[in-house]
Amino acid sequence: MSKIRIGIAGYGNLGKGVELAIRQNDDMELVGVFTRRDPATVSLATEGVKAYKMEDAKNMKDDIDVMILCGGSATDLPEQTPELAKYFNVIDSFDTHANIPQHFAAVDAACKENDTLGIISVGWDPGLFSLNRIYAESILPSGKTYTFWGKGVSQGHSDAIRRIKGVKRGIQYTVPVESAMDQVRAGKQPELTTREKHTRECFVVAEEGADLKQIEQDIKTMKNYFDEYDTTVNFITEEEFDAVHNKMPHGGFVMRSGMTGDGEQTHQMIEYSLKLESNPEFTSSVLIAYARAAARLTKEGVSGCKTVFDIAPAYLSPLNGEELRAHLL
Repeated sequence: MSKIRIGIAGYGNLGKGVELAIRQNDDMELVGVFTRRDPATVSLATEGVKAYKMEDAKNMKDDIDVMILCGGSATDLPEQTPELAKYFNVIDSFDTHANIPQHFAAVDAACKENDTLGIISVGWDPGLFSLNRIYAESILPSGKTYTFWGKGVSQGHSDAIRRIKGVKRGIQYTVPVESAMDQVRAGKQPELTTREKHTRECFVVAEEGADLKQIEQDIKTMKNYFDEYDTTVNFITEEEFDAVHNKMPHGGFVMRSGMTGDGEQTHQMIEYSLKLESNPEFTSSVLIAYARAAARLTKEGVSGCKTVFDIAPAYLSPLNGEELRAHLL
């Protein structure tokens, strides 16, 4: 059986994680990495695989079954995913929730015009958490759903910080408010504002001579990222950044507090949690599973844009239907 041929667009933390995840899946192989950097400066972990210029990707459309896009949601993916969908089946981890409908429409149009398949917003949120929300709300229609993130590094928010003028390096931690989670677990079903559920902590290394007050203002007022949260901006040295902020943990919780029975007298609680030592490596592993699904669905003649809601779980597993029924059902 031939292996699924994977391309990686972008070779930052997420792209490197995808490369490592491919090595854990025997039904896949890495064909190439595409980067905006000089390919000669990119050192890959996979022997015999080359890095190429991003603009050369379209020349390898016949060599790649699925292209996994590993750029940022702020500016990269809105342009790259529809463009690469003209040539490849694509997977991305677009995570700006407010703009998902717009991104879906752009990718769907490109895929349908070129008979390719795209699966967008793949990861753990959006992604696995999205699935848990739809399962929980379908099972407990009378209730409330709560999502808490952290404490951990948000790749998308950190990327957004780094794009602000005057920022040399930056990282952002999302921190859940413990008292809010305790209320949900107790079955109180509180009405919580965005600000009451999480805080955001930013650590920034500024460029020499940068306007620190302006950087702080730009971060705190950034729409869809920080404007609805209590945000703290800490300016630190590059030495402290390297010593303290050199890992990318994350995690979170999806909770559904619901009622069943006559008169809504029986409280039921669904809780799903993730505790991740490496956000990019875990997200990469989710992307790989959905790349497998994309390859299988393409063989069935499916095209257009999809999300995790549209993909049956069996398509994610390397096991066949008989094996799944025997061991996992």
